[in-house]
Amino acid sequence: MNKDKKVAVITGGGSGIGKAAALGFATKGYEVAICGRRRDALESVREAIGGYAGACDVGDPDAVAAFFGGVHERYGRVDVVFNNAGRFAPATSFGDLDVQTWQEMINTNLNGAFYVAREAFRIMRDQTPQGGRIINNGSISAHVPRPEAASYTTSKHAITGLTKSIALDGRAFGIACGQIDIGNAATDMTSTMNSGSLQANGTMAPEPTFDVQHVVDALLYMSALPLSANVQFMTVMATNMPYIGRG
Repeated sequence: MNKDKKVAVITGGGSGIGKAAALGFATKGYEVAICGRRRDALESVREAIGGYAGACDVGDPDAVAAFFGGVHERYGRVDVVFNNAGRFAPATSFGDLDVQTWQEMINTNLNGAFYVAREAFRIMRDQTPQGGRIINNGSISAHVPRPEAASYTTSKHAITGLTKSIALDGRAFGIACGQIDIGNAATDMTSTMNSGSLQANGTMAPEPTFDVQHVVDALLYMSALPLSANVQFMTVMATNMPYIGRG
């Protein structure tokens, strides 16, 4: 562990965008801490980055607090947090959306993001030197919905309000908060898009994806800025995906 290195925390770091981000930050010289629900996946990434890993369901505030406690004990500070952990729900018409699915989506995607950001904010506020950067993973769905995705869409719209509130309250403590909205990065979660996704007109159509490394590059750019500058919102998407004009 090098005390001169900046410390980056990435939730959902065992797979997909989170895994790619963990590898990218480690390559750029950050000390990297990751969390997620699957211990085997986390351990595989931890071995690659040489950092810290903790099994953690972000929907459990006590587990999130314990994870950040472990990070702080190991590194003594937190400089960047990529608030990435989230989940999808099966496509369901709004009238058929059950309460349990709604609650699970809100608890992971919104409550979990709040629990993570709150712990990060507290550490950044109280550390010396003070400050840090929180980057929330929004989504294209933070702006416009996919059909039959009310719970996911609502959770991601709420992330935008969370981002703005953290950015405002963080000014007094040198804490910058921005949001990255990602459209169709190529990961295991988006692998089915090439064969067809439900469109607003009721048809199924393939959607283009793009290399997840471009998301990593965007995160590294946002994180490299001095705390006197902030990317408040950035959209990184497949150029030809049905976003502009969607719905």
